[in-house]
Amino acid sequence: MSVQELVVRRGRRSGVTTMVAVHSRALGPAVGGCRFKVYPRVHDAIDDVLRLSAAMTRKCAVAGLDFGGGKSVVALEGLPTPEQRREILLDHADLIASLDGAYLAGPDVGTGPEDMRVLRERTPHVFCLPEEHGGTGSSSGPTAVGVLAALRAGARAVFGDDDLTGRKVVISGYGSVGAHLAADLVKQGAKVIVSDVDERRLAAAEGQGLKRVEPDQVLGVEADVLIPAAVGGVFGPGTEVAAPLVVGPANNQLTNDTVAANLAAQGVLWIPDFVASAGGVVYTLGREAEHLTHDEALARVETLEETTRRILDAASANGTTPLAEAEALAEARLTSGAEPRTPSPREPRTAA
Repeated sequence: MSVQELVVRRGRRSGVTTMVAVHSRALGPAVGGCRFKVYPRVHDAIDDVLRLSAAMTRKCAVAGLDFGGGKSVVALEGLPTPEQRREILLDHADLIASLDGAYLAGPDVGTGPEDMRVLRERTPHVFCLPEEHGGTGSSSGPTAVGVLAALRAGARAVFGDDDLTGRKVVISGYGSVGAHLAADLVKQGAKVIVSDVDERRLAAAEGQGLKRVEPDQVLGVEADVLIPAAVGGVFGPGTEVAAPLVVGPANNQLTNDTVAANLAAQGVLWIPDFVASAGGVVYTLGREAEHLTHDEALARVETLEETTRRILDAASANGTTPLAEAEALAEARLTSGAEPRTPSPREPRTAA
């Protein structure tokens, strides 16, 4: 796995190990979320940040963004107190600042807009501050919009149309993006079933009238669509999936790229995660780097439907997998010689 730069540092305040991986800057500065997570070993965190940064390169390239791929990870040994969390974030911000704009951070698993506000105390190279502080806040909503755009293209390829009325959809992971997806799909008439390892989230889902299924049963549920919206590494070489269409926002869903062919052999159409999950970064960069309006940025997210359609059409015509065609699209853009731009997040407004 080729990476331009990997910096691992132990924080001077907290003693916690933080890291940034810059995978590519061929199209512009690297962007990617900051993951705040407990890891068994530091090497596990390094493996994660490398895989995630590579996925961000493909995501930005396929989505037509003038940015490269990066990622950052805070490798926790245990859950910190609020005071410790702030010290850890400031240490991580110092690491980001030391890269002088080569990497631009946003929220990821374990972090949110308020954490980005702490990072901004030490570096300007941060996106998604709370709206009242000049940022766009959580990108969960736009991420869900992008997933639904990819889902429409996938549904037409599998079912002949994108009408989800009466379709059974299983959502694995009822976090912020999963909750947005569930609400939108219910409005479209789909029969939604959710799963999560957090019992409180499942209780909330049941309170909204949604059915539930245990996490270890998700892949075997007879459904029309499966949406992986939690952790990566869901599909391995021997994984069997009951749903004919799989599309979701979870990053790095395959344990390795050869699994895409295994899913296709089962008759499962798997839409690459770095395509389906691009809505959040497309929206955020449109708003904060290009200063688009909310409606303009959402319209750009909706173009992921056409991107997905192109990928699926190419896979059908060439007898390949959607993953192979999405990677070819990304590689073509990365090697096209496009002039990279170097925009940075806008400075936050002063809260009234």
